[in-house]
Amino acid sequence: MRCSVRLAAALGSVPMLRFLLALLTLLLAAPAAAQLGSGQANIRPELIAEGPAIPGQEVELAVLMTPGEGWHGYWQNPGDAGKPMEVTWDLPGGASAGELRYPVPSRLTIAGLMNYVYKGPYAVLVRLKVPEGASGTLPIRADLSYLACTDEICVPERGSVALNLPVGQGASDLRFDDWRAKLPRPLGSRATFAIEGGRLKIAVPLPASVPVGEPYLFPVTEDVARYGEPQFFRRSGDTLVAELPVRRPPGATFAGVVALGDGRGLSFEAVPGSVPEGGRTVGGGEQWRILLLALGGAILGGLILNLMPCVFPILALKAMALARAGGEEREARSDALAYTAGAVIGTGALGAILLLIRAGGSAAGWAFQLQDPRTILLLLLLATAITLNMLGAFRLPVLGGEASPKSGFATGALAAFVATPCAGPFMGAALGSALLLPPAGALLVFAGLGLGLALPFLALAFIPALRHRLPRPGPWMGRLQRILAVPMGLSAAAALWLLWRQGGTSGLLLGLVSAVLLGIALFMAGSRQRQGEPALGAPVLMLLLLVAVPLFGIGRNEMAVSRSEVAGASAWSEERVAALQRQRRPVFVYFTADWCLSCKVNETAAIRRDNVQDAFKQANVAVLVADWTSSDPAITRFLDARGRAAIPLYLWYAPGQAEPEELPQVLTPGMLIERAGRASAQAGV
Repeated sequence: MRCSVRLAAALGSVPMLRFLLALLTLLLAAPAAAQLGSGQANIRPELIAEGPAIPGQEVELAVLMTPGEGWHGYWQNPGDAGKPMEVTWDLPGGASAGELRYPVPSRLTIAGLMNYVYKGPYAVLVRLKVPEGASGTLPIRADLSYLACTDEICVPERGSVALNLPVGQGASDLRFDDWRAKLPRPLGSRATFAIEGGRLKIAVPLPASVPVGEPYLFPVTEDVARYGEPQFFRRSGDTLVAELPVRRPPGATFAGVVALGDGRGLSFEAVPGSVPEGGRTVGGGEQWRILLLALGGAILGGLILNLMPCVFPILALKAMALARAGGEEREARSDALAYTAGAVIGTGALGAILLLIRAGGSAAGWAFQLQDPRTILLLLLLATAITLNMLGAFRLPVLGGEASPKSGFATGALAAFVATPCAGPFMGAALGSALLLPPAGALLVFAGLGLGLALPFLALAFIPALRHRLPRPGPWMGRLQRILAVPMGLSAAAALWLLWRQGGTSGLLLGLVSAVLLGIALFMAGSRQRQGEPALGAPVLMLLLLVAVPLFGIGRNEMAVSRSEVAGASAWSEERVAALQRQRRPVFVYFTADWCLSCKVNETAAIRRDNVQDAFKQANVAVLVADWTSSDPAITRFLDARGRAAIPLYLWYAPGQAEPEELPQVLTPGMLIERAGRASAQAGV
């Protein structure tokens, strides 16, 4: 049995007393195994499919292991003692099962021996290849052999699991999103290792923006490291360096999983190579440093967001707040503080909802709400109402035009909500770091984004010299209000376009009907206001109720319109990138969404330009597009792995370089042409 082999190997590395205690534990386990082996399993296995099988494609399976109270199972490398699970599949002809994929384990030290274990329920995932001609039901069977242990005894157990897998369409098991989130994410580039002074040094490529709390390296390659001895970590730029005591030198490769200290992990494969020296030791203060950097990045990103094209739809709201700040000092300050409170609470609330969604196991990122057509419909109605309010069709001071704390708060909250589609400089890395921080720290970072968004208004309110430069309130405000109705009307048109893109013709028609009904209701309300009557009469209320009906009828991706991409571009996947890299082709990947205005500006001003496309063709550049318009867990997980929570994101893979270059979030044609030229020169084109 593997346990005895590992203990024998441990004899030369642990004290004799420690070894004898471990041996005594195993001897005591023998009668316990005989006693418990015929009863109920101490770890109950179950085979689950994510959904029905589709002929010729893959379906995810999970072997769900549920330990009893006080029992634990083992990782693929159990450590100094233990035994990993062995699976023997019995599959229909033409079907095949991939490798077992384990979640990140925890550590358990018994008698000085390090064990890599799971103390609670855990799911081991495997992909099943479905035969081309599959139909009806596929019988899936497997025999399992595994070790169940407590802190005192171990029991070898066997079990059989079975599943009759239907072929066709059907609902998916939502638990798989949570189980996949617990798997270590594969790094896009190889790590390197070197042995110096009896220590194995491993350089793991990891962006400096990704926070690391209390890391630990779980070796996948067995019998190379001394599992029970301390590990040391340091950061050198975009590299995390781990130092492990060596038991014996590795071969051509060394594989492992780096746990980042927050339940997440990164899987890697290292080859011999150079390992950077120096750097900063990673310790308990790392999260505080990351929190401060992320908070600063969020505040600065929110400030810059005021200048980004994705914020154009709320410029009207900001301009009205600017006009209100030109009044009395007390009035301006109370209005600015209310605006700030609305922006901070707005971004904080969106961040809290995002954290709750991710805690439930779903893959989601910043601006997640814009991946649902119902949110776009709500934005359409808001833009329509604000436009009509600015044109004077009705009067609702909360939507802009009145200098009051109530109006300021509502404007700030709306600004935060509408400003979420895109990420400016500093913001993407800051929000990506926030998702890896504890909840309290993450919420602080999200709130910092709202603070940055409101900083210009705070400056105007609390710095008299700036406020005195503003024009005095007067009739010009009414004219400006009507002029600014134009961009708000364009925002409503953009929302209609998004509904068409996400929901097809049915989404467009529902949006038009809802907007027209809202317009009629608001014109009627305005007419009643001008006659001195309450705005909300019975006819107005009836129309407003009808306006809400499409919110329940519009569906996500229902007859969605196909995406418009750059000519010659292909859909992104990590596998596609790897295949193109093996061909030594330059690869340009852009992450976009129809609701991301910054993305669309970059595509028009840089990516789609004729001279850029000509340069790409000459250099044989492969262009891949990752469309995040609707929720895509694969894209979300990739962004997470790069410490990102928002788009746009632009990656350039040079030939022969495994790690991509991350381009700025504001692209110019020259950036892309220059890189294509270097690729041409390198290839001798």
